[in-house]
Amino acid sequence: MRKLIACLLLVCASAAWAGAQKEEQLSNSVRALMQKSISDDAAPRLVFASGAESLVWLSDMSRRLEQKMPDKQLRIDFLRTVNYEASRAGLDPQLVLGLIQVESGFKKYAVSAVGARGFMQVMPFWVQQIGNPDQDLFHLRLNLRYGCTILRHYLDMEKGDLYRALGRYNGSLGQPEYPYMVVGAWRKSWSYRAPSL
Repeated sequence: MRKLIACLLLVCASAAWAGAQKEEQLSNSVRALMQKSISDDAAPRLVFASGAESLVWLSDMSRRLEQKMPDKQLRIDFLRTVNYEASRAGLDPQLVLGLIQVESGFKKYAVSAVGARGFMQVMPFWVQQIGNPDQDLFHLRLNLRYGCTILRHYLDMEKGDLYRALGRYNGSLGQPEYPYMVVGAWRKSWSYRAPSL
């Protein structure tokens, strides 16, 4: 029954499930760690064992994303950045693609009713908590950096429980619909198994 409900929600969810993360007091050590994480200026690169493997992943994901993002150069830049930011945060890039699909429908300038912004629907209070007031949450790399850092923080907080971490990310902790939608999108649209090369 849960799977049926999750599938129905996924099918009916053409609109984004804009995030409503709850502002919580961060300890000084957590704040410092998150600030350090978002301040890295290294250039995005694909994180794979070999160049051939990275090209296969990029080609496969690009094909899947083509309808949502028709401009090839923008799509490639987006995928490289997702792969890099997710990997540096210790997240599966395909999970992050599923989250973006549910949160913003791959719309760079998405704004929710509660003010969450960009691809990963980051709440502006995060800029005050761990960033700097001049940061633009619609900037591709910055939005993905914040979103991945925040999801990593929630995964750590929930001791690896993905469903609880996703609930926190969306501001719907304890409600199963959102985590099921993200995991459903991840498995249905973005699941990836590297071919043996």
